Amino acid sequence: MSEAHSADVVIVGSGMNSLTCAALLAQRGLSVTVLERNAVAGGCIRTQELFPGFTHDVLSSWYPLFMGGASYAALAEPLAKAGLEFAKGEYSTGIAIPGGPALALRQDMDDTVRRFNALMPGEGDALGAMAARMFGPDAGLVFGLLGGEPYRWPMAKLAFGAWRERGLDGLMSFGSQALESFRRWAMRELRSDLARAMIAPWVLHSGLGPDEASSALIGKLTFSAVVSGGMPVVKGGSYQIVKAFTHIIEEAGGAVLTNSHVDRVLVEGNKATGVCVGTQRYLARRAVVCNVTPGQLYGDLLPEVEPDLLKSAQDYHYGRGGMQIHFALNSPPDWVDPELRHVPMVHVTESMEQVCSSVVTASNGYLPAKPTLAVGQPVAVDVSRAPEGHWILWVQMQELPRHIKGDEAGEIAVPADGRWNEAVREAMADRVQARLETVMPGLAAKIIGRRSVSPADLEALNMNLVGGDPYSGVCSPDQFFFMRPFAGHKNARGGTTPWRNLHQIGASVHPGPGLGGQSGYLAAQRILKG
Repeated sequence: MSEAHSADVVIVGSGMNSLTCAALLAQRGLSVTVLERNAVAGGCIRTQELFPGFTHDVLSSWYPLFMGGASYAALAEPLAKAGLEFAKGEYSTGIAIPGGPALALRQDMDDTVRRFNALMPGEGDALGAMAARMFGPDAGLVFGLLGGEPYRWPMAKLAFGAWRERGLDGLMSFGSQALESFRRWAMRELRSDLARAMIAPWVLHSGLGPDEASSALIGKLTFSAVVSGGMPVVKGGSYQIVKAFTHIIEEAGGAVLTNSHVDRVLVEGNKATGVCVGTQRYLARRAVVCNVTPGQLYGDLLPEVEPDLLKSAQDYHYGRGGMQIHFALNSPPDWVDPELRHVPMVHVTESMEQVCSSVVTASNGYLPAKPTLAVGQPVAVDVSRAPEGHWILWVQMQELPRHIKGDEAGEIAVPADGRWNEAVREAMADRVQARLETVMPGLAAKIIGRRSVSPADLEALNMNLVGGDPYSGVCSPDQFFFMRPFAGHKNARGGTTPWRNLHQIGASVHPGPGLGGQSGYLAAQRILKG
């Protein structure tokens, strides 16, 4: 065994939560070593010049959760000093329905209310009332539950305060609404197919479908937050945020080391003392923090895990696969509604019902004939991403099978082993491109280059995206909120583990996915409090 390195805290993995945790600890004077198995740091934050002169965010691209969260509030000044800049425009989101209407929304809830009321009197008022409740009477409880430290006194205080304010019946009503499906809420509260189609795709950004429990809360919250706060990107490409975090860590004497695959966590008695990278030991005086999935932590990195805990980790459920397609264009697309050119994130779907159908199709193992498309336009808010007059489309799908049984349309040949390969990936990309042509005619003539990333490619880029699940585990109620990653283990919940000084962070841990950095923030607070 080679000579050991030591630091106050050793962090496994270098995604948003790891970088947030490391930077917060470094700012408070602790020495931190971050270990990343890949050749580049950043986890799901990657930027590449896929085509000459074009800056593409290959995985994640949008940062509304981070900018609105506690991590950014604590680190905004040092990140800015390290050169980080965010950019966002006047618009927030939009919908383009093949063969139907389209609508662009500004970053302004009042304007959204007016636009919907103009199309259907009263519909905008319903949306405005929903948003007012999300950011009014329910805000403290919703954001406290989503962002707070589970099983700690402040959370008990929050629950007690909510009980005093609402009473038992009020809390039961809140719980019922929090568990409601989006379809049920939308059919009751919204009258227009357009409004339902506008919001339904936002449910997918948590890995849920509109018919699944808790999808109403997630859809309403995400849509309201985006319309109110916009869709910021990192100026010059998302990897600038990795560079800024790394600068903060290294300036304080810490290190971010790549090509460093951690083989196991070192344990003495009931205490984590460090990790091994091949023959190298990295010892931790205060804590070991692992940004990994439950299966990796309890199945691969730790010795002698109690059988019930190991089974819970093995039973942790991953959701549907994701896919991305990156286009470089010689000019902006000709949307069916020219105003959509200014919108950072446009969804393409026929209806809420089509979103529901595609989710079921993917869950059954079939490639959907009409997948929901999240069409990102980073150049709409950051012109530095492409040569002058050119454009980028960042297209994401979140309702694809991890293991393929067939094709809903009967057009794509599926390999006998059901695995994603280049032929299936490119055939699916052809389908998506044809689908885009229905809302931006003439797209094919504008394409300079196209690069596709299948669910299998996603997992190859980041091992936490098991099966290509971009959220590292489905956010169903049985493994969301305080249940994430799983329930039934007193010392293994909310980021804590049965081993002293060992913390779990990342999308598989409360409060879940979203590039907000919150689980890293919470782990840093626990470590600082000792």
